Amino acid sequence: MTPITEVEGRRLALTNLDKVLYPATGFTKGEVLHYYATVAEPLLAHLHDRPVSFLRYPDGPDGQVFFTKNVPPGTPDWVRTAEVPRTEGPARMVLVQDLPSLMWAANLVTEFHTPQWRVDAPGLADRIVFDLDPGAPATVVECCEVALWLRERLAVDGIEAYAKTSGSKGLHLLATVVRMPSSDVSAYARELAVEAERALSALVTHRMTKSLRPGKVFVDHSQNAARKTTATPYTLRARAAPTVSAPVTWDEVASCGDPSRLVFHADDIAPRLHRHGDLLSPLLTPPS
Repeated sequence: MTPITEVEGRRLALTNLDKVLYPATGFTKGEVLHYYATVAEPLLAHLHDRPVSFLRYPDGPDGQVFFTKNVPPGTPDWVRTAEVPRTEGPARMVLVQDLPSLMWAANLVTEFHTPQWRVDAPGLADRIVFDLDPGAPATVVECCEVALWLRERLAVDGIEAYAKTSGSKGLHLLATVVRMPSSDVSAYARELAVEAERALSALVTHRMTKSLRPGKVFVDHSQNAARKTTATPYTLRARAAPTVSAPVTWDEVASCGDPSRLVFHADDIAPRLHRHGDLLSPLLTPPS
């Protein structure tokens, strides 16, 4: 029989706990669930009121990987959902608002991806994001150089930026903005990406064209579009090892000379939270 676990009064069937999801390290599904329980407080804060797109990998990153945007079949009736607009018509999506919902979602084996807007104002962005994606032989080291330039440029406009690893090869920059249409934020982000390319022409491209990307950092501004989502802070990623999209300090960004220094695994996050707290907590407060 499938064991039933009670989480804050909700009954959950947490399945296949011994299943190895990350063969490179032997990290199991039970350890995935333990990780999410450990980081629940800051993760839930960043998920709050943002409809979730699940990037599922139930058989590990080497198995089938697929997006689930609509409410999955079998979702418990106590998991909050909301209708959100889509180009193809309204859809119902999950909101992960509490620990039982988080553990239910984690049992699906998923990355958590969220938009830059909240469910009470679809399409009105309250965050701006830049996804810095290195084209080999460039690495996250080059992303850090670009991130520092963008941080200074945003500060000129009175915007304070914060950084996290993507959990893959690159770096994400995030900042809060006064709510405005996502199209306006997208246009502003594109302008800054173009400026970055002018200022750092040997290092940056603002265009996705693959032939332009080797050895450069692609400043992806497109994730500010209302329809797009970005990996949520603290989510595990479907990679060979259980890497995390982890907040980092600006000192870590400025001093990074080795890509391995900005790779964080599930076991690294609790000690970092103990040492730093949630480095992205300022994103939870709207700008005045």
